[in-house]
Amino acid sequence: MTLVKICGISEAKHARAAAAFGADFIGMVFAPSNRQVTIGEAKRIAVGLGKPAHEGIRPYTSEAIDGALAQRRPLLVGVFADQDADTINDIANEVGLDLVQLSGSEPWEVCSHIRRPVLKCMKIREGETADDLRPHLHEGAIVLLDPYVEGTYGGTGRTLDWKVASDIASERPTVLAGGLNPDNIQAAVEQVQPWCVDVSSGVETEGKKDTSKIRAFIQNAKEASRAAEDSEHA
Repeated sequence: MTLVKICGISEAKHARAAAAFGADFIGMVFAPSNRQVTIGEAKRIAVGLGKPAHEGIRPYTSEAIDGALAQRRPLLVGVFADQDADTINDIANEVGLDLVQLSGSEPWEVCSHIRRPVLKCMKIREGETADDLRPHLHEGAIVLLDPYVEGTYGGTGRTLDWKVASDIASERPTVLAGGLNPDNIQAAVEQVQPWCVDVSSGVETEGKKDTSKIRAFIQNAKEASRAAEDSEHA
């Protein structure tokens, strides 16, 4: 089943709505962005979700994350960009994050210094192929594919080449991001079959999270995933 991450959450009410609709991950942005949250805001969101104390996810694999989701959901993801590992680890501990997403230009080696499972963002430029990407993929993190847009960390509403994403997703757990919304998520899941899909601007209206769009996105993503699984087993 394809998992769903609702990112750029900055209010507890939207986090609770996403959780009620079946989101697997709630993403909060700590990098410079119009969706950036303070540590205090992030802690209020975590408290609003009733996040229990836990020992963290070990090992740092998609299978272990799936196991954690079987016990508690949604999991909290902190989005960072070009910040030092000590700062990231301190914020993760204080807020109670389950995972960390690195969306800057960090080298993959940084992942080994993060004491959480890591989603490592790769920015896909127009015309790049899966063969272009493979030499830059390393172990120790789950890859998140997002389109390259100069001067931004994400949340632009731009899509990437789903054929490239499909090739990568067939080889390793992959998070598909970029330009997803309730209208195109079914086609995206059917074509790419990612481990997880990630949305932010696609569930917003005038720059604010829209609970009706969050509900529709999650519903459409899950229905498409179930249909894909049923066709495989038919």
